[in-house]
Amino acid sequence: MIPLSWYLFLAAALFCIGLYGVLARRNAVAILMGVELMLCAANINLVAFERYVAPGGLTGQLFVIFNITVAAAEAAVGLALIIAIYRSRNTVAVEELDLLRG
Repeated sequence: MIPLSWYLFLAAALFCIGLYGVLARRNAVAILMGVELMLCAANINLVAFERYVAPGGLTGQLFVIFNITVAAAEAAVGLALIIAIYRSRNTVAVEELDLLRG
């Protein structure tokens, strides 16, 4: 049986990679990919804790299904916004988006 610490280390590594992708990238699509990695790290934590704290239950898996649903909605809305911004500005670089300025 794999120890809980291995799952936590994997989730922490994925979360750090996702956080780096959000903070260091200039492309809006890459930022969305970083957010998705961070949500996957949260899913790993939910399933791992559910397995080790209350084995046989479905609480962690239900939270993961809810989290996947939220991630899919976030990706759909985010990509729709990025496509709309690209059509009007011809760029997806985050630092060039100044939509609130005249």
